[in-house]
Amino acid sequence: MYLKNCNMLVNNCVRRSARCDRFVKRYEAFSYAQFYPPYVNSLKDTTPQVWLECNIEYGSVYTQWRLRGWSGIPALYWESLESLHTPVPPPPPHRGIKSRFQHACVASRSSAAMPIKVVHPVVQHKALKTAFTGVEHSVSSPEAPVAQFRGIKYASIPARFRQSKLCTSYSVQVDATKYGPICPQVCVKGAEAEVFGLTEDQVPPQNFKQHEFDCLNLNITCPGDVDSSSRCPVMIWIHGGGNTGTGSSWVYDGGALVRKSMLMGKPIILVTLNYRLGILGFAAGSMLHEDNLEAGDEGVGNYGLRDQRRAMEWVHRYISGFGGDPTNVTLFGESSGAADILCHMLSAKNEEHPMFHRAIVQSAVVDYNVPDVNSAGWHLSRMMSALGVHSLEQLRAVDAEKLVMLGHHQHLRATDDGVFFRKGWKELVFPEHHRHHADSHMHASQTAHPDPHHVLHPHAPSLQPLIIGDTYSSSHLYSLPASLWTPDGVTRRIRAICQSLSKASALMRAYDIHAHTDPEDLPDKVLDLITDSRLAWPTDCAADGIKRARGGHGVWRYVFDQEGPGRGPVDLAYVFDNIPVATSPASPELYPESFSDSDDEDEDVEMMSGSSGSLRSYEDADWGMAVVDEYAYSRVRDAVQERWISFAYGEMPWNENNVFVFGPEGETGERSWCIFEGRRRRQTWRDALEPLGMNLVQKVGMELSNGPPLGMKHTC
Repeated sequence: MYLKNCNMLVNNCVRRSARCDRFVKRYEAFSYAQFYPPYVNSLKDTTPQVWLECNIEYGSVYTQWRLRGWSGIPALYWESLESLHTPVPPPPPHRGIKSRFQHACVASRSSAAMPIKVVHPVVQHKALKTAFTGVEHSVSSPEAPVAQFRGIKYASIPARFRQSKLCTSYSVQVDATKYGPICPQVCVKGAEAEVFGLTEDQVPPQNFKQHEFDCLNLNITCPGDVDSSSRCPVMIWIHGGGNTGTGSSWVYDGGALVRKSMLMGKPIILVTLNYRLGILGFAAGSMLHEDNLEAGDEGVGNYGLRDQRRAMEWVHRYISGFGGDPTNVTLFGESSGAADILCHMLSAKNEEHPMFHRAIVQSAVVDYNVPDVNSAGWHLSRMMSALGVHSLEQLRAVDAEKLVMLGHHQHLRATDDGVFFRKGWKELVFPEHHRHHADSHMHASQTAHPDPHHVLHPHAPSLQPLIIGDTYSSSHLYSLPASLWTPDGVTRRIRAICQSLSKASALMRAYDIHAHTDPEDLPDKVLDLITDSRLAWPTDCAADGIKRARGGHGVWRYVFDQEGPGRGPVDLAYVFDNIPVATSPASPELYPESFSDSDDEDEDVEMMSGSSGSLRSYEDADWGMAVVDEYAYSRVRDAVQERWISFAYGEMPWNENNVFVFGPEGETGERSWCIFEGRRRRQTWRDALEPLGMNLVQKVGMELSNGPPLGMKHTC
């Protein structure tokens, strides 16, 4: 494991070997070595063994322990954990998983412990005429050396609310050993605990500098033995988080994924990036439009999206110097980052000059109701009034921290400025959900010169091949606002948004919401409606629309229902393999044969289906804080990583006529499309949501996910 996730490993080993009921309070690794055994490892051929000696405190005991096992194998397979029975003085408490960013020493074929050393890889970039000095990643090993280059500036920002400019020149020597500044944002303390279920001691301490004009930088994780002739596929990660987040977060560290690709014999280059967020990245309005035109910029707003495009341009020009192939680039992202990828796919620039070749969209928050310049300007005017400013010059003079604080709770994303998106983009993705406009569509189709915005079934072969799916646990992020609604308050709000008693009644009837709903049952019902309107149904519509636009092929669907840590996007734990997951031992023999990758049997569909048509039929399971057995964790992790990496190589991840399932309980494999009838509320979507249209349904979902207006909970 190369000191990775040692907290989890030590906990599991101590509890099993020492029969201790309590978790380890803290540990301190002080020696580590790797050696090759003289025999073939029955678990994984040619896998080196490791020793890890550490001081461990559990309960009231604090002694030295020695772990012996195999690197890269889950804690279940550690051969032994023996106490050296040597009392030692406990060290002062420290925050974080100490091993997360340490560099492991790689020893020779002896078992003697050696001190940790740091190696700095250097890339001599001919095109840029500079030398980038990076770091050897902590997961690096002789058979899979991994290097990382951090904080490389890819673009500059000439002024607030202006489009960024590509960086094309650097100093002779570039220090790429440290992460760069991130976009100014509100730091939410305890976010990791809320999203991933981690304690403060489990979170690596990362204190990033925030800077409005120096935040456009990227990180490159690559095999340590590549050069400019290697031409490895490139995967670019676009982080989510809405108005917060950074591509430099330990959650998205690419070391484990790159190492996995090398062990598969399919090495990749992984790029993570920072871009402008919130009001700094997505403010728009007519006043800004005029200013941007005077500066020579096309369009207005979407500064964060254009930053991402700049990063793609930088990769297209310069990634070959790091061993990457600029003609083989895959975008992948989660939540708002995944939604941004859809925006890029539907952009005019992508139609004219694409910068990527395929995409993976994980649990996208798909926004159908993208505001135009006037609507976005109305929101900006309200913020300016709150700040007491009346001109663009005054707005640019406002301190960034104050601006970010005010805009933190605003939903600021893409703007349809008439330039960024291609013509007819909305009908391209959601063509079948405009039944209430069918007459106008038919009329337009019969005219001599039909409006391109009213094409019933547009065809866009320029759209890239796509993997798209949703993660059930992502909906838990809305559980707090869902819990704040009262039965009377939510029914009144839905009626007000629908402005039609019949439409509101149909929607509430589909989700069993009414003024007399049991208050204890209401949060789950509201959460179901939010999940369907903001995540699950829009994802399904986008997948169908893009597949239709691509001529009926090139779109692969998945559902991710595997248990994981916390109350958020648990798929991140499996894709990047960086998040400590509470695990318990399990044996592969406990898993049924129906969990195979084939689809010969459909009885598992019946098993997953429930009469209520809920997202899952395991009503008693507490998925948010589940304990995952080690076999299930490794099975799902390997399945998702291998398919994402193979897709980056241009291979079919699975039969596109099937759906791939990740979980629950370690289940992986291809299933028939009828799996959706049990895993998701597809019948409800057809019967209740489609007649209302995406526009109205998403308005309802957005309002409910924001929680009740201030005071409503107490006055209703």
